[in-house]
Amino acid sequence: MGAGHAHQLYREGRSPVHTLPPHCKIAAVFCFVVVVVSTPREAVWAFGAYALLLAGVAAVARIPAGFLLRRLLIEIPFVAFALLMPFVAEGERTTVLGMSLSQSGLWSAWNILAKGTLGVAASVLLASTTELRSLLLGLQRLRMPPLMVQIASFMIRYGDVITDEMRRMRIARRSRGFEARGIQHWGVLAKSAGALFIRSYERGERVHLAMVSRGYTGTMPVIDEVTASRTQWTYAAALPLTALAVCLTGWMLT
Repeated sequence: MGAGHAHQLYREGRSPVHTLPPHCKIAAVFCFVVVVVSTPREAVWAFGAYALLLAGVAAVARIPAGFLLRRLLIEIPFVAFALLMPFVAEGERTTVLGMSLSQSGLWSAWNILAKGTLGVAASVLLASTTELRSLLLGLQRLRMPPLMVQIASFMIRYGDVITDEMRRMRIARRSRGFEARGIQHWGVLAKSAGALFIRSYERGERVHLAMVSRGYTGTMPVIDEVTASRTQWTYAAALPLTALAVCLTGWMLT
C-alpha cells in the first residue's frame, strides 16, 4: 500500500471532511447507515432529515451536487427492482394513476429506495473525500482482518493492470480487422477472456514469487500509523449521533 492510487470517485480537496482520519470517516458512515436502516419506513420525514445531513456534509466537503448525483446512478438496478414491487407484491390494493398497486409493495419500494439511496450517497461521500490508500489504512486501523485488507490492496493495485491488458487485447483484435457484431463472434471473445485469465494468473504467480524473494511472509508492513484525536472523533461522530436522534424521534412518533 505504499503507492498512491487515484480513483474516479475521489475528488481532491482540503476541506475539514477530507482531513479527517480515514478510520473516523469509515466508522461514522457505518454507524450512519446502521441508523438509517433501523429507521421505521413510515417516518418519511426522517429520511428527508438524513438527506439534509448528507447535503450538509457534501457542502462542508465542497462536493458538487452534480458530481454526487452522477455517481448515484450505480443504484439504478436496485431502483428498477423496487419499482416492480408494487405490481408483484400481495395484500391490499390501491389505485394510483389508474394502476392497481399493492400497498405493502409501495411501502417496501419506498423503504428500499430511501434507505438504499442514503446508504449509497454516504458511501459516495466517503469515497469522494478519502483516497483508496487511506481507506485501506483506515480499515487496518479498525482491526479489519489483515487478509481482507491485503486482498483489497492487491485488487486496487492490479485492477488497472488487468484493465490495461484488456485494452491491449482489444486493440490487437481491431488491428486485425475483428469487430464483434453478433453471436457468431462470441467464440473469439470467449477465447480472449480465457487468454486474459491465464495471463492474469501467470502475472499473479510472478508477483507472488517476487514478493516472497523480497521477504514477504503473508503480512504487509504498516507504512503509516493513522491516529485520530478526541476532537476529530467528535467531528466524525456528529453525523451518526444526529441521525440517531432523528431515528429515535421517528420511532417515538410512529
